[in-house]
This record gives sequence, C-alpha cells and structure tokens, in this order.
Amino acid sequence: QALAGRQAMRIAVVGGGIVGAATARKLQMRLPHAQVALFEKEQSLAAHQTGHNSGVIHAGIYYTPGSLRASFCVLGNRLAYEYCTTKGIPFQKCGKLIVAVEERELPRLRQLFENGKTNGVANLRWLTADDIRAAEPHCRGVAAILSPETGIVDWGQVARSFAGDLVEHGGTVHVGHEVTGFYSPGTPAETMAQIKDSISDKQFKTGVQLQFKDKDPVDVDYVVTCAGAYADRVAIAGGTRARDIPKIIPVRGEYLLLRPEKRHLVRGNIYPVPDARMPFLGVHFTPRMDGSLWLGPNAVWALAREGYTWRDVSVGDILECLAYGGFRRLAWNNLTYALSELRRSLFVRAQVANLQRYIPEITVEDVVPGPAGVRAQALGRDGKLVDDFLFDTGRSGVARRILNVINAPSPGATSSLAIAAAVSDRAVAHFGLA
Repeated sequence: QALAGRQAMRIAVVGGGIVGAATARKLQMRLPHAQVALFEKEQSLAAHQTGHNSGVIHAGIYYTPGSLRASFCVLGNRLAYEYCTTKGIPFQKCGKLIVAVEERELPRLRQLFENGKTNGVANLRWLTADDIRAAEPHCRGVAAILSPETGIVDWGQVARSFAGDLVEHGGTVHVGHEVTGFYSPGTPAETMAQIKDSISDKQFKTGVQLQFKDKDPVDVDYVVTCAGAYADRVAIAGGTRARDIPKIIPVRGEYLLLRPEKRHLVRGNIYPVPDARMPFLGVHFTPRMDGSLWLGPNAVWALAREGYTWRDVSVGDILECLAYGGFRRLAWNNLTYALSELRRSLFVRAQVANLQRYIPEITVEDVVPGPAGVRAQALGRDGKLVDDFLFDTGRSGVARRILNVINAPSPGATSSLAIAAAVSDRAVAHFGLA
C-alpha cells in the first residue's frame, strides 16, 4: 500500500465526495509533515451526492441565524467563488429569485429576507411583482427576494480539483476501496468483532487498521470519515454507539428537464418560498453549466441508499428504515406530504402543475424525464430531521482515533471548504496534532 513503510503521521479520510475531498486537501495542506490518504469505495470520486446535486452555489438565506449551516454557507460561498476563480473552474453567478406567488407566503418571505441579512448574505434585494417580470419575464409572483450571490458550478469538477490539490501537496487518492471496519493493528478481524466495544484505549496507541472489501488492510494513525449516505454505518463500524447518532434515511429527488426550445422561459434560479410545515424546499428551476435546465426535485423515500430509481431496491435498507422509530414517526407526521410527493413522482402532469405556479407557460410537452439524486438525510429517534451539520468523536477504544462527519446536508457542497476548515480544526484539537 502507498502508506506502508512511511514514518510520517498517517491520516485516512474515508469518502470521496466533495466534503471528503475538501477535508483531505485541508488536512494535507495544514499538516505538511503528515501523509493523508483519501479512500473512496467507487471507481471514481464524486459518484453519489456530489455528482447528482443541483450544482447551485448557495448564498445562505434559508438557514437559521447562528447555525453552522448559516455560517458555513456564507463563508463557503465566498471561498467557492475564490477557489474556482483561482483554479479556472467555470461558474456562473446567475443569481436566484425566491418567489412568493400568493399573499399568504409574504410573511415567510419577509422572514427569509431578514434571515439572509442576519446571516450576512450580501446584496439581497426585495422585488415587487413588476421587478420580478423585469428579472424573469415569464415568472409570476407577488414579491420575491433577489440573491445576486447565488450561482452555479459543476461540483464534481470542484471535488476532483480538491483531490488534485491533495496529491499535489503529497497526499494520495485510492478509489475502489470500500471500508468494512476499523480495528487495532494486528488484531484478527474475527476477534475484533467480539471485543471492539470493550477494548482498552491503551491498545489503540499504535493506530487504526482500515479493513476493506477485497483489498489489503491499511494501518494509519487517525481517521476522518465523510461517508455521506453511509455516515451512520461507517461511524458505528468505528465504535460509535448507534443510539448516540441519528439514522441516515435516503431521500430521492427526481428532476425533469426543460426542452431546449423552451430554455428561454427561465434566465436564472427560481425557488419557491418553503413551507415551514414541510421538511424540504419544494420544486425549483435550476440552470446548469451545460446549458440545460433542471425542474424539481420532488422528495420521495428511496428504497435503497443508492436508490436512484424505483427499480433500485435493497430489502435490507428498507427493513432498516421501517425498524427505526424515527422513520415511522416522520412518515406518519408527514403522510399527506409524502403521498403528494409520490404522486408527483409517478405522474409528470402533477409535477408540471406545481411548476406552472411560477412559469404558467410550461406544459407537459415542454419537459422530459431528467436525472435523480439521493439525499442522505439524518433523522433523529423523535422523527425530526437533523437540521444542522453534525460531527461525532469517539469516547473510548478505536473510536477515539476517528472523527466522523455524521450529517452534511445541503448546502454541503457550497460549504465544503468551510466544513473542511472546521473538521481540520476539530481533528487537530481532538487528536492533539498541533
């Protein structure tokens, strides 16, 4: 292995999405004497959430003032633009409208406006109906927020650039490495499975051994996990108690594509005023770097953690969700919403009807089925979505040498450089690396 025989401190980062790549990059740049290795289970980086998201550079309007989501997003927005400019990665600062189409949405829109200002989002403007028509001639609404700092980029390209920086500074990238466990070096796996919870801290002075599916194990000193849809399972494999962390529930978002001949109907990002009673933002209009325009998404329970279509089914994943009390509470409390989203998944006409609230000219004939992504949604036992970034460090045994990123929700990609800095700070403090 690339790490074998090295005398330098060895740090493994598990998960090759944008948060993992940014974190590995930051650790290697901050600790140049260390050897940082990024491990990804797929054959390429950014294969899941990073490669299937909307591509939006968010500004930080939606998030509760004082939360990590708010501070990470506002900082991450600036850092993302600076990074892409420095690296020559194409982006477009096309802006975003958050549109109220009914008078009853105005109080919530006003609250979002105040949130954004409190969070430090730059250049926000309140738009009247006439202003909306000037900005988006085909969009209807009674008022809107204009966010000029919102943009678009290919986040997969950004993640791969982060990995390139890692290698340039002396780190390594290993694809096709699916982590199956974390053990004390020299301890047989079958023995470790029995004693992991009771093993003493002293036995981990020499580090952590990463076990992989169909690959030789690797010994390292410390581990940071950024495992996305598998964040809870990977953390538990490292010694975190299941009862101490939320469960990851896969939520699929399905998009439609606007036909090219109708692309003139939308100039920039158009978002709805989110319904505070519902757990997700709702449909929006999202231009892409390739010139296409995504419409959506809906939000339906994915029947597998990598369930990009209804045909992707994992019986184990389904049973795990159904056995979790938090999932049953969430489903019961949001049954009407869930059925509405299911209808929009099954019937294009239902999805288009929602889009027509903002762009009345769009018809069923103007759209075609588009891509889908799966969101790793952390869910508490009380049935409430975990609304902020969440990190976990172990308290005993092998878990003390592992730092887990349990929840990195949207705007995770926008916030990736800010998250990486925060994780780096936590790793240095927790592992005593200063």
